[in-house]
Amino acid sequence: MENLKEKLPAILGVLVVLFLCFIAYYYIFIFKTYYYTRVDNQKVEILETSDNMKYEYTLECYKENGNKKKIKFKTSRKLKDEAYLKIEYMELRGVYAWSEIEYNNMPSKVKEKYN
Repeated sequence: MENLKEKLPAILGVLVVLFLCFIAYYYIFIFKTYYYTRVDNQKVEILETSDNMKYEYTLECYKENGNKKKIKFKTSRKLKDEAYLKIEYMELRGVYAWSEIEYNNMPSKVKEKYN
């Protein structure tokens, strides 16, 4: 029994480290937030780079609840002006993916921002 009491702090320490690793993994690779925006080609910057990402957009985006955030992301092509996008955003990685959506498929609080 005394042997277990001596090992208990080490066991708890390992469990805490494992828990923190799981939380870090979750926020880096799994947790994503969805934002919605409308493309404005007035806010595109053409990049002089050697990679495939030639355009950089800085757009005001809205969460499902209507909270606003300015998000910057790169694309390989110029996007269709005034198209609506659904953006998958990860806090540590930035824009993970985006797709064009119809206005009617956006949350109601986001639609209010564009009326």
